[in-house]
Amino acid sequence: MFKRSLKNTILLNIGAFLLVFLLETVSNLFFKDNFDDSYSFYAHGLDYTVMIMGFIWVNHFILIPFFLDKKKYVLYAILLIGSLLIFSYFRTGTWSGTSKIFFFLLYTTGAGMAVFFLRRNTLIQKENDEKEKLQKEMELNYLKAQVNPHFLFNSLNSIYSLSREQSLETPDLVMQLSELMRYQLESSKMESVLLKEELEFIENYVLLEEKRLSKRCTVEFLIEGDLSSLRISPMLLIPFVENAIKHGAQSTNEQSTIDISVSIKNGTLYFCVVNSKPSMEIESNRKGMGLENVKRRLNLLYPNSHVLDIYDASKAYRVNLSIDLTVSILKKTDND
Repeated sequence: MFKRSLKNTILLNIGAFLLVFLLETVSNLFFKDNFDDSYSFYAHGLDYTVMIMGFIWVNHFILIPFFLDKKKYVLYAILLIGSLLIFSYFRTGTWSGTSKIFFFLLYTTGAGMAVFFLRRNTLIQKENDEKEKLQKEMELNYLKAQVNPHFLFNSLNSIYSLSREQSLETPDLVMQLSELMRYQLESSKMESVLLKEELEFIENYVLLEEKRLSKRCTVEFLIEGDLSSLRISPMLLIPFVENAIKHGAQSTNEQSTIDISVSIKNGTLYFCVVNSKPSMEIESNRKGMGLENVKRRLNLLYPNSHVLDIYDASKAYRVNLSIDLTVSILKKTDND
């Protein structure tokens, strides 16, 4: 990294030196006849280029890092002005001719500083963007890792309930859970999956829960629109379904309903989950890890391109989520 940075610095300064030499040469073309020959003409341009770049290098590599960057502003200003005066005096040999060279160097130094700080700010901004991106990726990986045990615990609880009832369907449900976990483990390695596959995963999970809840719960799952080629972050929608089951059908022996609807319009996903609430509901703010997790992931993955509305009415709990799947920080992958 250091070698690459040093190489870039050297190349940049060589390019700046050549650019200044070119500008000096072009600016003196109209006065070329005043020189004895071509050699003296180019030597004059080279001489001025060395003078300009020499002072710029002194400023950039000595004065700025050792004084300006250390907030010694007064000392920096004194050294800069003093260096310009001394440099100009030795250039002309007399104090009377110093002013012209002084203001010339002051102008070129100011222009050089402007370019220097512009480049520095660009590099700092790039570095900050990379750090922010890395931090975001680390946070997303952490949040995604939390989904696995959370989903597994909920599924195992469902099978445990059936095993206590000595249900003949328990072995089949274990195999079904195995397939669900296989998908979850494979999808967790990806940044995005096909929306069609994610919805199939949710549908299979709902079927598993329906068997456990027997006839106490009626589940409707409706999908409308063209799902082809649309992608979504894996395990992003399942927490809403889990919460509907946990705080609806699972929390009561009364008859309950869960309605899940999905529609696609112009690349935007509209996802709605509505579950009935029991008449004697245990007080709960429904702010479990799964729901808070998915809210955070939505903010990280789909900033300014999603809307999440949650309505807690007396007889029903509704979640409305819309995501513009064409606008996100997710990378396109070929793992279809």
